[in-house]
Amino acid sequence: MVGLTASDVPPTMAVKIFSAGVAACVADVITFPLDTAKVRLQIQGECQTSSTIKYRGVLGTITTLAKTEGPMKLYSGLPAGLQRQISFASLRIGLYDTVQEFFSAREETTAGLGSKISAGLTTGGVAVFIGQPTEVVKVRLQAQSHLHGLKPRYTGTYNAYRIIATTEGLTGLWKGTTPNLTRNVIINCTEIVTYDLMKEALVKNKLLADDLPCHFVSALIAGFCTTVLSSPVDVVKTRFVNSPPGQYTSVPSCAITMLTKEGPLAFFKGFVPSFLRLGSWNVIMFVCFEQLKRELMKSRQTMDCAT
Repeated sequence: MVGLTASDVPPTMAVKIFSAGVAACVADVITFPLDTAKVRLQIQGECQTSSTIKYRGVLGTITTLAKTEGPMKLYSGLPAGLQRQISFASLRIGLYDTVQEFFSAREETTAGLGSKISAGLTTGGVAVFIGQPTEVVKVRLQAQSHLHGLKPRYTGTYNAYRIIATTEGLTGLWKGTTPNLTRNVIINCTEIVTYDLMKEALVKNKLLADDLPCHFVSALIAGFCTTVLSSPVDVVKTRFVNSPPGQYTSVPSCAITMLTKEGPLAFFKGFVPSFLRLGSWNVIMFVCFEQLKRELMKSRQTMDCAT
């Protein structure tokens, strides 16, 4: 991504990975209720036994969840969510610049769109395979409800890992890898590449300096573009990952069932909370990421000077 530290010293790969992981965890903690609302809206209408409560809108879903299941339910699955960001976001964002440099090594000019997209595809794909078990557990904990006599499938994060592994096999922890891979390839390419291009354009055209306002605008635009492109795949991924064994024979079966039973708009269920969550998550994450990189490099320079 364009932009160096305040002292024009490029951050190291370790600094980028660490900064991305911490920034993603901060963003996750702040926006997690929106993600839980998105999941509940996405699975609504899947089956009559899931819940008799009708969720309406983002704030309505959050309010209903807090009233009926308690405020802490909004953060159900947060430990798995943080584990996901540590293993997933730290790699897909932290390694982006390094992989981009690898793909653009043969280019005589600065990195082009092709190398940016290739870097997004690579880091996103690798991160999905590593972080998929945390995604499965997070979604299931967010989706489960104890209302109406329904016994929760899992009592906690590590209980969920154990039950899924013992009842569905280790492959159960990688359930939904295909739609999640598709979703995150779209997200990674759109999110990081759009942010990179927007930031580069704003700085090069001297519309904004490489600072907080530039990072804010670039992240918000990237969040909107990403939500539009990834929403259909995200809904299918959530439905398939949350489904009990045997409900859907495959990912295409899940998509076809949604289309025939609920219509094409079903693929955009939870769009508003998706954008609110992804847009705010992007802003918080990228702003924290950029500031952390700079502060860590300043600290490193200070220590180097002292020695």
